[in-house]
Amino acid sequence: MLNVVIFGPPGSGKGTQSENIIKKYNLAHISTGDLLRAEISGHTQLGTIAKSFIDKGELVPDETIIGMIDNKIESLVGNEGVIFDGFPRTVEQAKALEELLAEYNTKVSVMVNLEVPREELIDRLLKRGETSGRSDDNLETIEKRISVYESQTKPVIDFYKAKKVHKSIKGVGSIDEIFGSITEVLDSVK
Repeated sequence: MLNVVIFGPPGSGKGTQSENIIKKYNLAHISTGDLLRAEISGHTQLGTIAKSFIDKGELVPDETIIGMIDNKIESLVGNEGVIFDGFPRTVEQAKALEELLAEYNTKVSVMVNLEVPREELIDRLLKRGETSGRSDDNLETIEKRISVYESQTKPVIDFYKAKKVHKSIKGVGSIDEIFGSITEVLDSVK
């Protein structure tokens, strides 16, 4: 199985590149946001737990997220691989993912880290806010999201570097150029 963690700060192009990777490599897509919405709308036990935290404006606990990912992976056994989008966000989540994948006799093949300068991220997100109408794409919120990424999420890079599966990709240029760099990395680990 080709298991890819797509990684990078808000505005780095993870969503766009995930779509390209899914098409080219026929991977299943696991997005924590999608999983949360599906579990909540399906009124599952995990969805009910998650909703109770979301309704209070709190983060959903790691155990609940891992449970949802476990359910999804179990449904994908026999698949060509998975791309993890928006997960893991902390070192604890990365460790939990490693343990979970080991239960299925697989592991993360590569962590593709999209590197984009802070000023470029801010420009991209402000432009996205103008065109998409996303309320979280304003300067104050963008600055906060990037700061949270740098303090809480960026340490995950060191976790995957230690596992020797981290690959940095320059996330600036055309979508096709960036995808070409990603393809080189993925072809080398398949």
